[in-house]
Amino acid sequence: MSRFIEVPARMLPPETLNALLEAFVTRQGYDTTDTGTGMAGWVEELKKQLARSELIIAHDLKLEMTEVMTLAQWRSFGRDLADDEEEGDY
Repeated sequence: MSRFIEVPARMLPPETLNALLEAFVTRQGYDTTDTGTGMAGWVEELKKQLARSELIIAHDLKLEMTEVMTLAQWRSFGRDLADDEEEGDY
């Protein structure tokens, strides 16, 4: 069984999805003053990116954490995790 599952955005309550997207905006260091609508503007933009499959929501079953990631972050994360697991086998 995989440690990670992708969570479809439509499966999350709106408040939970908004909180995850706000955390992503903060973690990425986006300037919330440049949209004219602040954080709400970024959240709406990120919802569009989720709909276009440019972002994913991944849940870590081991750590019980859910994160929003770009596809590049997801691929990099998967490689880093595989490297960590290989190192643990020696």
